[in-house]
Amino acid sequence: MGEAFFTGVTEPIRYGGPDSTDPLEFKVWQPERLVLGKPMVEWLRPGVCVWHSFSWDGRDMFGAGTLDRPWLGGADDMAASRERLAAAFEFLAKLGAPYYCFHDRDVAPEGSSFAEFRANLDALADEAAGYQEQTGVRLLWGTANLFTDPRYQAGAATNPDPEVFAYAAAQVKHMLEVTQRLGGTNYVLWGGREGYDTLLNTDLRREGEQLARFLHLVVEHKARIGFGGQLLIEPKPMEPTKHQYDYDAQSVHGFLARHGLDGEYRLNIEANHATLAGHSFHHEVAYAAANGMLGSIDANRGDPQVGWDTDQFPNSVDDLVMPLYEILRAGGLGQGGFNFDAKLRRQSTDRDDLFHAHVGALDTLAMALLAAADLVERGDLAAGVEARYAGWGGELGRSILGGGLSLADLEARVAAGAISPVRRSGGQERLENVVNRSVWSAARKA
Repeated sequence: MGEAFFTGVTEPIRYGGPDSTDPLEFKVWQPERLVLGKPMVEWLRPGVCVWHSFSWDGRDMFGAGTLDRPWLGGADDMAASRERLAAAFEFLAKLGAPYYCFHDRDVAPEGSSFAEFRANLDALADEAAGYQEQTGVRLLWGTANLFTDPRYQAGAATNPDPEVFAYAAAQVKHMLEVTQRLGGTNYVLWGGREGYDTLLNTDLRREGEQLARFLHLVVEHKARIGFGGQLLIEPKPMEPTKHQYDYDAQSVHGFLARHGLDGEYRLNIEANHATLAGHSFHHEVAYAAANGMLGSIDANRGDPQVGWDTDQFPNSVDDLVMPLYEILRAGGLGQGGFNFDAKLRRQSTDRDDLFHAHVGALDTLAMALLAAADLVERGDLAAGVEARYAGWGGELGRSILGGGLSLADLEARVAAGAISPVRRSGGQERLENVVNRSVWSAARKA
């Protein structure tokens, strides 16, 4: 595959088992290990992101880049872009990752015009197709970067300038076609700047209408080209804007239903975005699963002492067990997967730190999957929920939900003493112990 950028890892990462002391061996992750009758890899469908891992040099708002990234050249350097693609696929092959994800601007230089940018992307997509054939790595999803360039300072679809809307539409059209060409199974829209910094200069109704029209245009083009993948929206409450219209799973669901788009899009849920919205990751996944909106996952975490999107690699089995429990009970992610939308810390400067991060994240996901499967097999949580709501299956519950009883009817029954509620414990602590038992059980079976 050309020049070796990761010379510290000469062979593909292998499974060493839970007792292995080699930091670059998997302790739990075994792609073909059966879990509830299906291989781990089919439940998790893990992917590596190109943007944080290969297109970012470690810079932040307070300092310059710190990471050793020899493949990062000038902004308009096609040679550097080709090196970046080679580095990414060398890493993917050595890690043994089945999927990857990218924004258009992660791989292609901007050039001096949209036409040049489109040509650059097409040329590099052809090279990516060749790497996919060589390595067997597949595209989990593609997306367009509609937030970095200054033209998008006031949003893309929600921009007050219709020319910016048109430019964003052109960018999405082409990237959707590239995603299809590369066999991508999903296309993601993240409204990074679809929101506002101040209401003093914002027309909320107009911007909502613009965003809805943009989403309809994408649906129409998907049908026109016959793209068989899922369309996904990734919720986030704020940052970089003060308020974003795709605030959380419920907000996106309501927006789609209000604008006749229900059923056209599903959700790409990010753990760190959930916590920024004041929710748990479990909540966002559970809401999506309960409402038929579950599409794909950005697997990462935040730092509870830092109030922004730190995008750290997942390292807590406890944080992932219940989201995975919801996913298993929903039958899996279908065409979606777990993308590691996570970046190294700025002091993790060595190239091989990328391997340590992904090995640890894959093992964490795999262990959480085993614990979630144990919960499903034991059935204690499901049985507890069923028992808690059992009354709704009785005569009273069926009559209320079926419309057979009015408020006056209910009052009459209560006044006659026929209805006299008795407190019943929710048993939260007992159920928390049930979850911990499955985590410990999975650790013994790993």
